Amino acid sequence: MIHRLTRPLVVFAVALLVLAQGAFAQAPVSEYVLGSGDIIRITVFQNPDLTTETRVSEAGAITFPLVGTVKVGSLTIPAAEQAIADQLRSGGFVLKPQVNILPLQIRSNQVAVLGQVNRPGRYPLETLDTRLSDMLATAGGISPNGADEVVLVGARHGEPLRVTVDIPEVFAKGDFSKDLLLQGGDRIYVQRAPKFYIYGQVNRPGAFRLEPGMTVMQGLATGGGITPRGTEKGLQIHRRGADGKIEVVEPKLTSALKNNDVIYVRESLF
Repeated sequence: MIHRLTRPLVVFAVALLVLAQGAFAQAPVSEYVLGSGDIIRITVFQNPDLTTETRVSEAGAITFPLVGTVKVGSLTIPAAEQAIADQLRSGGFVLKPQVNILPLQIRSNQVAVLGQVNRPGRYPLETLDTRLSDMLATAGGISPNGADEVVLVGARHGEPLRVTVDIPEVFAKGDFSKDLLLQGGDRIYVQRAPKFYIYGQVNRPGAFRLEPGMTVMQGLATGGGITPRGTEKGLQIHRRGADGKIEVVEPKLTSALKNNDVIYVRESLF
């Protein structure tokens, strides 16, 4: 039970926390640069008749009541708010205007999604809180040939950004801090999933997806197992080394497979 004297302090602390969270959530919004195609809502404090929903034109301008055309393209949201406020003030329409801009749809910024997705292409950032997984879903998801790891290339605060995100791990562990917020100009690349190959005395020779941590035994099982004419003895893996040359390895059944490994199962001599 909270003491009467401490209750106001608790309420005050909670209020500060909420304000801090609100300020943090709005930080990315204030840094956003408006562009043609964006749809925004503009409000002026204590002037509800000036509330306007409008689209930024190809020339980067909007039409606002009383003041007419205002150039907002290539401006951050605070700068655009100030530009509208200055015109309201200089025109004598509002003495001390407090302008607020809320982006409703963001169409000026686009993200390129490339590689092993079902619908590669360029997609607009419809909202400010679009994350990596959201954009992958927009592109139809990762194709069956796609890898679990996705590469995101872009820029943040003027510095180049390149990160690799393991999408299944994000959801398995619930660490959504790695499901990054996207910005205009970002590029997402889904490379082809690693594979291994198996031939010789197996029931289903061919190329197969290499799962993380897969062993030789699991690889043989994926290939349908060894035929009655085959033998586990003398198994060989043809593996490309760091120097690009092919080397022949005689693995254990518990040995880990690597990308592009080729397993060869010999025929039994008896």
